[in-house]
Amino acid sequence: MKIVYTDNNATTMVAPEVVEAMLPYFREYYGNPSSMHTFGGQVARKIDIARQQVADLIGASPEEIVFTSCGTESDNAAITGILRANPHKRHIVTSRVEHPAVYNLCKYLAQNGYHVTELGVDSAGMLNLNELADAVREDTAIVSIMYANNETGVIFPIEEIGSIVKQKGSVLHTDAVQAVGKIPLNLSKSTIDLLTLSGHKLHAPKGVGALFIRKGITSSPFIIGGHQEKNRRGGTENVPSIIGLGRACELAKKYIAEEQSRVKQMRDKLESEILKKTPDPRVNGHKTLRLPNTTNMSFEFVEGEAILLLLNEKGICASSGSACTSGSLEPSHVLRAMGVPFTAVHGSVRLSLSRYNTMEEVDYIIEHLPPIIRRLREISPYGRETKLKEQPAQTSART
Repeated sequence: MKIVYTDNNATTMVAPEVVEAMLPYFREYYGNPSSMHTFGGQVARKIDIARQQVADLIGASPEEIVFTSCGTESDNAAITGILRANPHKRHIVTSRVEHPAVYNLCKYLAQNGYHVTELGVDSAGMLNLNELADAVREDTAIVSIMYANNETGVIFPIEEIGSIVKQKGSVLHTDAVQAVGKIPLNLSKSTIDLLTLSGHKLHAPKGVGALFIRKGITSSPFIIGGHQEKNRRGGTENVPSIIGLGRACELAKKYIAEEQSRVKQMRDKLESEILKKTPDPRVNGHKTLRLPNTTNMSFEFVEGEAILLLLNEKGICASSGSACTSGSLEPSHVLRAMGVPFTAVHGSVRLSLSRYNTMEEVDYIIEHLPPIIRRLREISPYGRETKLKEQPAQTSART
């Protein structure tokens, strides 16, 4: 069966060049990078190169990069590291549309003695910066606001947010897992203090990520053990995956212009054609301030799970939101925060592209998705009720 993969915000294909870069570190260069001998030392030097490659992609210095196991670990490490380093500050500011790695952590912290302020968003998924400014207090340890939303692709004005946070004397963390590799970043000229990225969102393997910690920011170590990562994260390094992440970042820097052009063109065509060919669709999120690869669409009176199952029968891989909440029957907390109507929130589908997608695949989705929506609408009791209400009243003529 033909497979059309449009779930790249959940995970990406590992680039062939990344696999090639990793293979020698399973078979030939398997030494421990902490060893004193040359065999292990050569591996340590390759990790240094990977660290530089990650730093180059986001405009950072290599000493500001800490390798982790994933985006979730990086988010947890960023927030709890700042909290432990500032025990007298017990307040956190975040948003209601964060990834579960931040959203659920903040809920946990709120249940364990911390005060958490959750900022709302408008119908386009955007924050009110005046509310942000009012929320930051003297005892605010950290503000954690994502760079780009994983469900809608909405991009927040993170530098403006950072300026407000700096003026208030707090620290800014951003979960940039979806942004890195899709839009240009330059942390050397940024107000961001800590930034999370994840390998498997940019064509590196699963199980590797990184946390940017700006020079001068005091953060407690998050795994206590050996001296690795300058005593910030103990434990023997996941060498092959770190090498893979470095190579993936090198490739992402090369192809970022393509993300902004060809990938965006595919997304725009996909979105516009589906809007034309399906009944009562809506795009969730800001019209222009979105990642170039992402569209989140809702179709009233149908279930997103049913759409995904029928798309799957055609070999089309999509999702209804965050992969980290796909096992939940609850509607998306992101779309609910945006005020998406109940009749539409359950019928949401996220299509997220990558540089490995083609325009032919986009045409294939356009061919199959609208008939699926029409079919589900026809069998939906709510859809039928809506049709009946829209029909003009029937009158009988007397003779």
